[in-house]
Amino acid sequence: MISAAISTSIDQCTKSLFSDLGLPCPADLTIAIEQPAQLEHGDYATNIAMQLAKLLRKAPLHIAEALKSKMEADAELMKVIQRVEVAAPGFLNLWVDWGRWAAAEIGGEAGVGAGATSATQPFQNGKVVIEHTSINPNKSAHIGHLRNSCIGDTLARLLRRTGNQVEVHNYIDDLGNQLADTVVGLQQVQLDGEHARFGDFCWDTYAAVNKAYGENPALLEERTRVLHALEEGGGNVAWLGLLVAERIVREHLAEMRAFGIKYDLLVWESRIVREGFWQAAFDLLRQTPQFALETDGKLAGCWVLRETEAEAADAGAADKAEGTDSAGDAYHKDKVLVRSNGILTYTAKDIAYHLWKFGVLGIDFRYQPFEAEVWSTQPTGEAAPFGRADMVINVIDHRQSYPQAMVKQALAVLGYAAQAERLRHVGYGVVSLSPAAAQELGLDTSAGKASYAMSGRQGIGIKVAELLDRMEGVIDAKRSDHEGLASREIAAAAIRYYLLRFSLLTEVVFDIAQATEVTGNSGVYLMYAHARAASILGKAGVVEPLAAPAFAEPEKAEHALLKQLADWPDRLAAAARELTPHTLCSYAHELAVLFNNFYGACPILKADAESKAQRLWLTAKFQATMADALGVLGLPAPSRM
Repeated sequence: MISAAISTSIDQCTKSLFSDLGLPCPADLTIAIEQPAQLEHGDYATNIAMQLAKLLRKAPLHIAEALKSKMEADAELMKVIQRVEVAAPGFLNLWVDWGRWAAAEIGGEAGVGAGATSATQPFQNGKVVIEHTSINPNKSAHIGHLRNSCIGDTLARLLRRTGNQVEVHNYIDDLGNQLADTVVGLQQVQLDGEHARFGDFCWDTYAAVNKAYGENPALLEERTRVLHALEEGGGNVAWLGLLVAERIVREHLAEMRAFGIKYDLLVWESRIVREGFWQAAFDLLRQTPQFALETDGKLAGCWVLRETEAEAADAGAADKAEGTDSAGDAYHKDKVLVRSNGILTYTAKDIAYHLWKFGVLGIDFRYQPFEAEVWSTQPTGEAAPFGRADMVINVIDHRQSYPQAMVKQALAVLGYAAQAERLRHVGYGVVSLSPAAAQELGLDTSAGKASYAMSGRQGIGIKVAELLDRMEGVIDAKRSDHEGLASREIAAAAIRYYLLRFSLLTEVVFDIAQATEVTGNSGVYLMYAHARAASILGKAGVVEPLAAPAFAEPEKAEHALLKQLADWPDRLAAAARELTPHTLCSYAHELAVLFNNFYGACPILKADAESKAQRLWLTAKFQATMADALGVLGLPAPSRM
């Protein structure tokens, strides 16, 4: 990475400057390197001299000149930097020697992101477990679930791409209220009509039984009975629940596979309960003063995880800042893990699961193949090296921040503070429907809202399989050339990119027309740019990787594209460090725009020999970098659309 080379040089030169002055260099100095928006300000710039002005009690321009002299004496840096200039009030501006950059390893294929690898590993030489999807196995998946899966899968690709060992889990909640509702519905509600898939039938069953609860509240007692039966296992109801869950999980996996989403392990919640994982966690928690059985009040009979003194202080400070008083608020104080009727909360099972994820519970699952390349927890299976994570990343709706904090607190209470620090919750905003999409589903949009929420209980939403079918039809109708990538692949890529490109906490208002646009910030636009580059190289007869040419002074469009290409390792590193897939979408879109600008401004195949060699190399470099970015985002890199 060019920025890493610059940062290393500035760090060494700064230490040398402090040493020359007989002063200790501060250990917490942050060196910021940026790419200026204006080309006349250099390819890279830093304000380090202004940061040092107060410490050294010297003018920033004087400090910048001293650093400039030291940097120019750095032979390693000057292999890729053409010149260094000082600009008022104390900036250091650096220009890259693009010919040397192209010829060096930092500009070759190995350099595309390779320099980012070791610096971006969340846990050096460790294992990262990513949990995502984790859909209730009681009905077909909808696009809100798909956003979770696309984010999680992209994080897995991103962390693998930057040199991490990654294991992907899909947690199957086969003991929850939702599955119990579907089981009650299958037993108590009569449905008519044709359904293409079992999950679609259960979609309508789930909506119907929730309507029935409103009409006949006594039916809720049946749900409680079913929940107990599912937890106990072995009886007719438990087997019915297992058959429903397994059938729907297979449908979910097939739906996700169409989007390139894969898993290593399915972890079934029932196995956590029936094979003693919760009991082992319970025994550990009972040894702590924070976990106790309530004997009076509204939580009498419940096992709760009480807040620590530090939490109480934090909550009190927050209340004081907000002008509120939550002195008796159970939300802060009483975190129920086992209800008075003996039913475990979701968080209780999640605590046991995370103790196992980090390899500190003392017991393990057994495993067997569920389908191709996907394993499943199964008591009659075999031993395998799953779990034992050094870092855990959970992709879960941002509204689940509180339960995630409870899991983190439980780890800390049990003495696993280091593991608690290495538990990361990647929250994201919900997916709702645009007015046009809602209207297509037959919803009443007369209220004129900007978006319409989905509701599984009411049967309102866009199913993943139906969305892919619709999008395939839209893509097929729009395209004139059907010889390239299949319309279904383009549709899946368009949907996936649309769900990824928004910042994580943004509510995504899904609109079919926007997702299939061929211009603007869309997956289709990115794939077209890659296909255009492939076409140019094909017409030029390029079949082998091109050697870097002797670079002439690049034109403005070439220069802008070069800077963006050089920035890929930094952007890849930042996305891995911050766990932000949407920043990769921004990078890829900017790259496609700059390549198309370059294509429009600079003749390639009809250029003179020197310019043609340079521009073909740039085109090949763009294609390789875009293919890398598309691969991390989980999109195809087609040679023809």
